[in-house]
Amino acid sequence: MAARARVSVDEHRADVAALLAPLVEAARRRERTDVVVLAEALGRVLAGDLVAPVPVPLFRNSQMDGYAVRAADVAGASPEAPARLAVAAEIPAAPGVPPRLAPGTAARIMTGAPVPEGADAVVPVEDTAAGSFAATPAADEVAVHVPRAPGDFVRDAGSDVRAGDVLLPDGTVLAPHHLAAAAACGVGGVPVVARPRVAVLSTGSELVGPGDVPGPGQVFDANADALGTAVRRAGGDVVLTARCGDDPARFAAVLAEAAGAADLVLTSGGVSQGAYEVVKDVLGGAGAGVKFRSVAMQPGGPQGFGTVHGTPVLTFPGNPVSAQVSFAMFLREPLERAAGLPAVDRVRTAVLADAVVSPAGRRQLLRGASRPDGTVRVVGGAGSHLVASMARADVLVDVPADVTEWAAGTEVEVREL
Repeated sequence: MAARARVSVDEHRADVAALLAPLVEAARRRERTDVVVLAEALGRVLAGDLVAPVPVPLFRNSQMDGYAVRAADVAGASPEAPARLAVAAEIPAAPGVPPRLAPGTAARIMTGAPVPEGADAVVPVEDTAAGSFAATPAADEVAVHVPRAPGDFVRDAGSDVRAGDVLLPDGTVLAPHHLAAAAACGVGGVPVVARPRVAVLSTGSELVGPGDVPGPGQVFDANADALGTAVRRAGGDVVLTARCGDDPARFAAVLAEAAGAADLVLTSGGVSQGAYEVVKDVLGGAGAGVKFRSVAMQPGGPQGFGTVHGTPVLTFPGNPVSAQVSFAMFLREPLERAAGLPAVDRVRTAVLADAVVSPAGRRQLLRGASRPDGTVRVVGGAGSHLVASMARADVLVDVPADVTEWAAGTEVEVREL
């Protein structure tokens, strides 16, 4: 399909969002979910409320190393007139049911151990004549120097969460402390929003993989790994990665396989105005479901979007910086929504450290590095091949299409990478 007139960044963002809206809606409606073990749940989005199956704590237990007592037996204790109690038992934090505590006695008890029936308080060992279990051997009697009220240093069953309470609400992005709560309730697996399945295809006969030895005219493929990891970071699951040359039949075959395996196909390369543009050659014919266009931005102007074999497809330029900027501008946010992740506002203001010159009519997305003084310095220039320079950047400096020059000290919008 012939390239159409140049469109704005916002128009293309809206078209990509519309293309991926069914995936976002499916995530919102929790149409596809997985159950994953806790070790694999980090960063996943909880699909539905997680209800505590058991109370936490599971049973009444001691908050301190000390002595389980009846509060009435130590009500008048003081350093000058300690309450003296016979030590009837020792209760470690171990399986088993401790014996009932008789009036006038105490039981040595360790942190987390079950408080015996008959006891209603725990006296920390520091508040006894012994002062420490480590320094003092077990004795037949304990002298308690501090009075205690019922409930002191006793953790009641369910005092943290009761069985049947909502432990974690739907939509929680699971972090280590959430997984700790689930594990404490004995939950072995959690329901999570299924990740959108993405196929990542790099095109170009000149490409070789990182670690290979390039021949004359060959370059390393920086897009397969970079776009694949960007997809994963945005909550997607890369189900297929392929590197294709410029043979249309071969690319068409890989494309069909990718469309059958994925919810979204993402390609890089083959979308410019030159010869050997394999993505355009295969997807740009009459009746094809992909539109190719020039977006008024630099880098990343050549873009395509549509469907192939019923599966959404986005086509990015092949230059590595263009591909990364395209992902940040067009795909990251809808992909996060399709994974069930909450919206994140990555746009903020910053002050330019140096003057900037920009061509009229194109929205420039310059790579910038934030500095300790709060300013941002453009790094690497505007070239779409400067991928090593982009490694120093943490923001995109967003220069509107109608701006041709900014002086140093200008407050500007930046988009966090």
